[in-house]
Amino acid sequence: MEHAAFGDQSNATFSITDEDHTLANAIRFTLNQDSRVTFCGYSIPHPSDALVNVRVQTSGDPAREVLKDACLDLMLMCRHVRSTFDKAVDDFKVDEGVQALNIDSKANERVQAMNIDSGSD
Repeated sequence: MEHAAFGDQSNATFSITDEDHTLANAIRFTLNQDSRVTFCGYSIPHPSDALVNVRVQTSGDPAREVLKDACLDLMLMCRHVRSTFDKAVDDFKVDEGVQALNIDSKANERVQAMNIDSGSD
């Protein structure tokens, strides 16, 4: 939900439901990277409410469009992090995964041997 002055579209407060500091801080960070933003911040009215208020003030562009652009930039950043992580996991599985599995297999054999030894007491 947007709370804005009718005359000045460059200043607005947006209420985002069912969110907390995780998303709000990421949006705030992304907004601060935009040169059109003169101020941005967020508040959580009460800790037991799942509600975040994000305030955006721009140098003239509509605050709604700037927030929308920031959300799109944040989605692109998340996609990049996810693809980088997935590639690193795949590389690990190819390069070191077989060795790690051998270590796990040997550890399981030792645990089974300890269980057998403790059962014979």
